[in-house]
Amino acid sequence: MNLLRTIQRQIFLRPTRIAIIDDQRSWRAYELQIVAWHLAREVKRVSTSERIGIMLPTSGLFPAAVMAGWILGRTIVPLNYLLSKSDLDYVCKDAELDACITVGPMVDLVGGLPNGVTAIRMDQMRFKGFPPIRLSKRMKRDQLAVLLYTSGTSGRPKGVMLTAGNLQSNIEQIVDRARFDRTDTMLGVLPQFHTFGLTVLTLLPLAIGCRAVYTARFIPRKLVTLARTHRATVLIAIPSMYGALRMVKDAQREDLQSLRYVVSGGEPLPQAVSDGFFERFGIRISEGYGLTETSPVTNWCLPSEWKWRSVGRPLRDITERIVDGAGGDVAAGNEGEIRIHGPNVMAGYWKLPKESAAAFDERGFFRTGDMGRIDADGHLFITGRLKEMLIIAGENVFPREIEEVIDRHPSVQASAVVGMADESRGEVPIAFVELKANETFDAVAIRTWCREHLPQFKVPRDIRCLESLPRNPTGKILRRALAELLKPS
Repeated sequence: MNLLRTIQRQIFLRPTRIAIIDDQRSWRAYELQIVAWHLAREVKRVSTSERIGIMLPTSGLFPAAVMAGWILGRTIVPLNYLLSKSDLDYVCKDAELDACITVGPMVDLVGGLPNGVTAIRMDQMRFKGFPPIRLSKRMKRDQLAVLLYTSGTSGRPKGVMLTAGNLQSNIEQIVDRARFDRTDTMLGVLPQFHTFGLTVLTLLPLAIGCRAVYTARFIPRKLVTLARTHRATVLIAIPSMYGALRMVKDAQREDLQSLRYVVSGGEPLPQAVSDGFFERFGIRISEGYGLTETSPVTNWCLPSEWKWRSVGRPLRDITERIVDGAGGDVAAGNEGEIRIHGPNVMAGYWKLPKESAAAFDERGFFRTGDMGRIDADGHLFITGRLKEMLIIAGENVFPREIEEVIDRHPSVQASAVVGMADESRGEVPIAFVELKANETFDAVAIRTWCREHLPQFKVPRDIRCLESLPRNPTGKILRRALAELLKPS
């Protein structure tokens, strides 16, 4: 089925329904279509590129901009406004953009768009009345619908090419697993330039005709209020957000009782956060798994199938294999690299043919670079990142195992472990911690705690305290930035 037509069909079936509620206003379904038509006319007037940039806060403006690009048959390029100026300029140049749909505050935030990129300012446009109505271009399944740049945690951002078929498939796979329908209300704060925010919080609600409630800034108390006010049925966030939500002083269990799915993604869910949220609200957080290259969702552990640390079984039409260092399949329960095949897997990396070819193995499975295991019931467990694995005196050690222990220390809010070269042991673990409010840093106490719960060779050689750990826009800790702190000055 055509993705744009699927979205428009839901709009035309119930045009007056409230489709989106954001920080500024409510959007009826037909208003999204009207704004999209106006935007499409403006894009056609100022832009000749086959790709159009979108740089907008999490809101109803974003889906209207997406529709405008697709109406013209363009590829949309969501821009991460939290990138460094040099990386943002690089993305605009690499994607060959000549225009970007945005608003004034976003342009100011990034210090202006690069030369040659025209700002189509939605805050300066009038959307009164119907523009000349034009038929939308038909989106073929293999058409490049989105060029989504990675966050650049390892070198320059890479453009992930997602087709209309990739996105449509993933939406259908998620709906098949969770049985979402038009009665659901999705609540989210994730940025829409991120793959999770784009597919799950933006395109999926439009495609099935359910309501979405957005807020552009994560304010824990406000998110609790929104869940209660709008009787949200789905909350999608990252672990650090759930950690903050369980600390909201006046939040009551009944505030979140309308939620049937509370989903965590983006990074591993610490046990302290999972258990603390359950004790506070009586709700188990379900973990999911996916990557930008897989549109993104590949696995989801439903509440009825909950297992600690499981990200669940693969979604429909997705095949997963766990391979050893030689590329051979391992037995159930054994650890190896996760590789994925399915209709939601990307077409490749933009203008990077060698990297695109290297991303797939000889059987056509995408090499995720993540390590994991699959149990006898088909549940996937993520154990670490291949590139982040430490080799300590010949033993493979994943940072997550050490971090789980440190995170349970009463004074620690979050932690991250990276490796430092060592002449005698190859590598040794170094831990960075972020403390809870009003706590005092005591490296000796935390190391003693580690010695009580870890084998000696996994105990961090050194523990350092930072006011806040470096994170990307979705809250994932940037270990590369921490590794830089270990280099000689």
